[in-house]
Amino acid sequence: MTELRIAIVGFGKIARDQHVGAIAATPGATLAAVASRNASLPGLPHFATIEELLEKGPPIDAVSLCTPPQVRRAQAAAALAAGKHVMLEKPPGTGVAELDPLIEMATAAKRTLFATWHSRYAPAVEPAREWLAKRRIASVHISWKEDVRVWHPGQGWIWEPGGLGVFDPGINALSILTRILPKPVFVTAADLAFPANCQAPIAVNLMLTDISGLPVTAEFDFRQTGPQSWDILVETDQGQMTLSGGGRRMAVDGKVIAEAPDEEYRGLYRRFVELAATGASDVDLTPLRLVADAFLLGKRSIVEPFVD
Repeated sequence: MTELRIAIVGFGKIARDQHVGAIAATPGATLAAVASRNASLPGLPHFATIEELLEKGPPIDAVSLCTPPQVRRAQAAAALAAGKHVMLEKPPGTGVAELDPLIEMATAAKRTLFATWHSRYAPAVEPAREWLAKRRIASVHISWKEDVRVWHPGQGWIWEPGGLGVFDPGINALSILTRILPKPVFVTAADLAFPANCQAPIAVNLMLTDISGLPVTAEFDFRQTGPQSWDILVETDQGQMTLSGGGRRMAVDGKVIAEAPDEEYRGLYRRFVELAATGASDVDLTPLRLVADAFLLGKRSIVEPFVD
């Protein structure tokens, strides 16, 4: 099998911490180049922009876009126009509708467009989905709280329009939620806390439900210090199921049912190689739609300014 030659575009923290190692560990994939204004990887061809990469770079088959979401649409369009497969880090864009022309481009070019949700590949997510499918669910609560200074140091783009603020990690929880529940959910109310000097929220409380009236609540907060919280608690007719560690551990009434090391990004690249082999696409915008609805329905409050 010919290896999928991938270039990473945008070489920040997530690319260095996750993408490079995942590509190296994925059969059928190889890292061929990096495009970034501010960083490079020793031993690999480096280019400042995706335009320079596509014009002057080595032969590649695909790009993995790890840039801030505000610039991904234009970069994805350029790559697809050049005949490349495209992987989009989450969130796939700054809005829902901007993905529609990219989907059309990918279909017309018979190239892959893959909107990734890495948390869905956490090891306990599928066991949780299978367990819940056989139970009656009474309620769901999400607690997704982390320290923005630890996980997004110096990343000012996250506070700008389209950066999503605390929804950047919160959308991971929503991607898991929409994978494990048997029915679609929708937002009914939201409280959004905006720092006085920012254009994106630092904390959010959400209320959601499904067609049967299932109560779902979520708390997202970027101000958590000490232990970090990435937990989903589901009350059922056969006990309380807890997904913790961002989906790495599943327990029922305190008994661990599934737990494994983090290999989320390896799962993403295995899927990308599989899709690119046939030019198929995988673009599920459900988590992004929930975020968009939270902005549409949410009540906004102003809180103290954020200083990084």
